[in-house]
Amino acid sequence: MSHDPADRLLTIPNALSVLRLLGVPLFLYLLLGPHADGWALVVLVAAGLSDWLDGKIARWLDQASRLGALLDPAADRLYILATLVAFVVRGIVPWWVAAVLVGRELAVGVCLPVLRARGYGPFEVNYLGKAATFNLLYAFPMLLLAQGTSTAAQVARPVAYAFMVWGGALYLWSGVLYVYQFTLAMRRRPGVAPA
Repeated sequence: MSHDPADRLLTIPNALSVLRLLGVPLFLYLLLGPHADGWALVVLVAAGLSDWLDGKIARWLDQASRLGALLDPAADRLYILATLVAFVVRGIVPWWVAAVLVGRELAVGVCLPVLRARGYGPFEVNYLGKAATFNLLYAFPMLLLAQGTSTAAQVARPVAYAFMVWGGALYLWSGVLYVYQFTLAMRRRPGVAPA
């Protein structure tokens, strides 16, 4: 009896994604509890590296799986959401920045159950969305590093804001493209597979 490789659960990339998910509450505790920004920065950088690494390993060892296709973007979105909330609480980013990015996530998220009900799978992650996530996951540690008056903070600040602005713009644009895909799918008759 052969199993579809895409149904595998125990893979190195999946383990990395689970570890990344487990790092979210630790990151929030470090940032909001003892304000241990240095350790929070380590967790955030490790999450960004593991995000890059699990995709490389999945391709290198041919360990792509359906679970990984769900876990990886879920971990990315959870880190983005958790970081935005923590940064608003700490006053690192203004509330409206978080509201715009979370609003994009909600708009795309509302589309998913409707697509599922019409027989479609979730949106396929596009390169624009990956680039947006990459920029935001680099902006967040740098924004954390930019706190304070040290030389490192002064150097990190403009770079952090550049990554944040570019990542935020790409994140919104990728959301527009997902909603456009959703609109095209809704124009098809139910039961007709997407092209």
